[in-house]
Amino acid sequence: MSFQRSPAPTDTPAFIEQCYLSAVDSISVIDSLLAKVDKTVVEVAALDRNVKHLEILLAKSFWTTEDLAPLTSAVLRGRQ
Repeated sequence: MSFQRSPAPTDTPAFIEQCYLSAVDSISVIDSLLAKVDKTVVEVAALDRNVKHLEILLAKSFWTTEDLAPLTSAVLRGRQ
C-alpha cells in the first residue's frame, strides 16, 4: 500500500501573508545591518542570508496584490 502526500498549500492567503511578513522581517534585518559601519563575519553572513531569502521569495509565483517593491529595494541595497 502506498500513500501519496498532498502538496503543501502554497497559495492560500494565510501562507502568502506569512511569507510577506517574513520578508518584512528580513528587510528589517538588512536595514539594521546596513546601518552599521563595521560588521562582524556573523553579521555579514546574516545580511547575505536575508538578501537570499528575499531573492527566493521574489522568485515565487504565488504573489497577488502584495507590494514587492520594498523587497526588491532591500535586495538591491543589500547587494551593494
